[in-house]
This record gives sequence, structure tokens and C-alpha cells, in this order.
Amino acid sequence: MTKLELEDIQGYIIRGYAHMMYSRFVYLQITDATAAKKWLSKSWEDMTTAVHIHDKSKISYKHLNIAFTHKGLSVLGLNEENLNAFSREFRQGMVSPHRSRLLGDADSSAPEKWNWGNYSGDSDETDDFIEPKDRNFPIHLCLMVFGNDKESVDDIKKDKIVCLKYYEELKAKFAENGLEELFSIDGQTQPDNKEHFGFRDGISQPIIEGSGRVGPKDDVVKAGEFLFGYENEFGVYPDTPLIVKDQGNLNLLAPDAGGSGLKDIGRNGSFLVMRQLEQDVHKFWTFLNEKTKNPDGTNNEEESLKLGAKIMGRWQSGAPITLFPDKDPGVISDINDFGYSKFDPDGLKCPFGSHLRRSNPRESVDDHGVKESLKLSKQHRIIRRARLYGQIFEGSPTNTNPEGEVGLLFACFNADISRQFEFLQYTWGKLPKVKELYNDPDPIIGVKENPDAEEEQNFTIQDLPVNRTVSDLPRVITVKGGAYFFFPSISTLRYLATV
Repeated sequence: MTKLELEDIQGYIIRGYAHMMYSRFVYLQITDATAAKKWLSKSWEDMTTAVHIHDKSKISYKHLNIAFTHKGLSVLGLNEENLNAFSREFRQGMVSPHRSRLLGDADSSAPEKWNWGNYSGDSDETDDFIEPKDRNFPIHLCLMVFGNDKESVDDIKKDKIVCLKYYEELKAKFAENGLEELFSIDGQTQPDNKEHFGFRDGISQPIIEGSGRVGPKDDVVKAGEFLFGYENEFGVYPDTPLIVKDQGNLNLLAPDAGGSGLKDIGRNGSFLVMRQLEQDVHKFWTFLNEKTKNPDGTNNEEESLKLGAKIMGRWQSGAPITLFPDKDPGVISDINDFGYSKFDPDGLKCPFGSHLRRSNPRESVDDHGVKESLKLSKQHRIIRRARLYGQIFEGSPTNTNPEGEVGLLFACFNADISRQFEFLQYTWGKLPKVKELYNDPDPIIGVKENPDAEEEQNFTIQDLPVNRTVSDLPRVITVKGGAYFFFPSISTLRYLATV
């Protein structure tokens, strides 16, 4: 059994900090590399690790983690040869033309319309800015600040106070530490962890082998799918960034587990994908209401909720529609121990094209058998982290108008951006051909805003004697920003202070 070096792993990848109901993601530039490295040489001690503390007297009410962009590592002082040891996806960034095509970032979601992250100066394909230039500041790092105080009657408000007090303490020293804040995004969770469309979120997560977490055995995934320095589902070590040209205090880094003899800057670290996704709650529920109206033109709330569950793959409570096909049981549910081939091989309960079935087909991948399907699914898993931004809001057929912009600050961890995050987005998300489907993109993340004139965007509901088709899917997600980050280990943070 794999044993993880939890004390060297930043906590957010192992522990989602569900009890930390308020968070602030602070995006910064390094203005003075010498001062920033001096700060790193001490601040690594403040970073929250993956070690779970059971002693209540030692439990912290604030957490801190950090991640760097490719540009940030460069400004900090990592030399070009060692920067080139990182994966192509990380080096190119999210907004290279090729990556934008893969991710479907077009029309209102095109990088030139983003609020942040659309700096393209590190791309192998272009050395220029994307217009408009005033929003193309290069981000160097992200500080993730979390707050919690369970003694509060109103958890979110008290968590916000704890988080912001800690943030203000950090901010007061940004200048002397060679850092300049560009902007921040505040994230929240709800006690029942529902997102703005109204569905319980974050239920189906892989369990990293050796992390100490327990759950269904089919959800246990090799550590190397998410962390460098451990074997992955292929039985090999993932391609990790290695120090190919000596610099800094190499004694702080472990040797490459793959046996190259080089020092491993990636070990116990990961890649962090972040995307700000605006949710059009009104458009989503208006569409569902229109498609389920009664013959007299009135809304049918029960059918609207059911269609929403078919599209998502779960009811608003979180209960899987695979096990509860007719009605939401109504109680908050974390049920996740089920398989599609066992309970719903023909998609008559949970459609093949539903968002959750597409993103995690479990043991039912196309025409593969159970064993091969599980293997394939595990090779494309991500550890998903998401925080709500905007006013806390739960959508439903009768509640469709939040005040102001709302959405998700999506984040996920993976050791191979191309094979994991980008594969899910492009192959299982965008491509319409899944099972017997031919005109069905992922109804949440795969719909085009402006499809070609003859291009259909449908959602097929498997049924007897014939399938039902819900046509003209609307795009309800708009990308407002994003970037690829390196999420280093504690040892690597110490090393980066010496380069």
C-alpha cells in the first residue's frame, strides 16, 4: 500500500477544507524576487499540510496554501532549463490558441473577454498579449486563504471574519515581501454544499491511495494520478519536473523516484487548474421550464426538476438519479457507492449524456467491460475543488434570478493536465458521440454558444419504446478567467527560496 508523505503535501489537494466555509483566492505578482524568496524561506512553515490533526487544541481556524504559474516560477528565479522540464500544457498556459480550441473557449468565453488569466506571454505559439491589454497582467502566484469557526451560529459570516482578518495580516506585508496584489476572488460554500443551479456538489471524488481517506474501493485511485513521485494507474511514475541544471540548495529536494538520478522539484506536488465559471441560473431554469410545460402552458415544477436531474445526473439533494429515478428523496444525500452497468446499463434512469455520467462513467465506458471501464475511468479522474462566488443562491424552477453575477471558482488537481482535465473537457465533455449519442454535447460544459447553422445540440433521454430528445440546449456557463498553476510541496517551497 502506498504511503503518502502527508507532512510534505499542501493540504488542499487531500483535504477539501469543507469546514472552511469562506475563502479568498488572492492573485499576485512578484515585484522583488529577492524579497519574495526571503518571505518563502519563512512562510513555508505557515502553509497547511495534508496531515489531519485530531487534537482539538491544535486545530487551526485558518488555512493557507500557495500555487505558482509558469511565469511566476520564472520571475522567482528558476532558470530556463529547469522551467522547460515542466509539461508542455503548463508551459503554454490555458490561453494558447490550441488550448482554447481544446477547451471550447470561444464567443463570450474567449480569452480576450476574460477578466483575468488571458496573458499569453509564456505560450510557445505567441509572444504577444491578447487584447484588451489592460487585463493582461501576468499572474505569478495565488495565495489561497481559508477561514473557519464552528462556534458561530452563522458559520459563513464568522468564517468570513476569520478569513479576512488573516488575509489582512498577510496583505499588510505584501510590499515588504516583494508581492503586489492584482485582485482577489471570494469563495463560499453552503452547509449543504449546493451550487447556484441548486444541486449538491462535490460528492463523487476520487480517494488518493495512501491518503487515509476511506470510501468505496472503486473510488480509490493511485496517488500518481494526482501527485508527482508516486506510481499512477498505468503502473509508472508520472512525468515530473526535474532539476536538469543545478541551482539552489538541491539537498532540499528528493531524488527522482523514476531513477534518473536527478532531483525532483515536483515530488508531492501537483498541477492546479483554476477556472472562473459564471452560471446563468435564469437561462438554465427557464429552459427546463419551457421544455416541461403542461399542455395549458403552465409550469410543471415536478417535471422541470426531473429534467434538471436527468441533465445533471443527480437530484438537487445530491441523491443519484441512478438509484432514485422517479423522485428526489428530499434529504441531503452523499450516496456515491453505485455503478451504472449494475443499476442502469441502458441509461433508462441516468441518461448516457448527463453531465456526471459523462465526466465519470465509472464502470460503464462505451462498450468496454466493467474491469476495463473502471481502469479507463481511473486514468482520467481529477480531484475537484469548487467554491461559489457571488451572492449565495440556490436555483430551482421557482427561483431563477440571483442578484448580480454568480458562479463557481472551479479548481482541480491532476498530475497530467492533458490526460486528465483537458481530456474530460474535450473528449468526454465536448465531443457529441458518446455511447449511441451523436448530437449530444455535455449539457453543462460542452454546449456551444453559437453553433453552426446545421449543428444540433441535443440532450437524449433513453426511454422505451423510443428515446426522447430535448433540443436546442443553451450555453449556461461563461468562462471569465483561468490559469494553470504548479502546486508545490513544502520541500519545494523551501527549495524555491534558494534558487
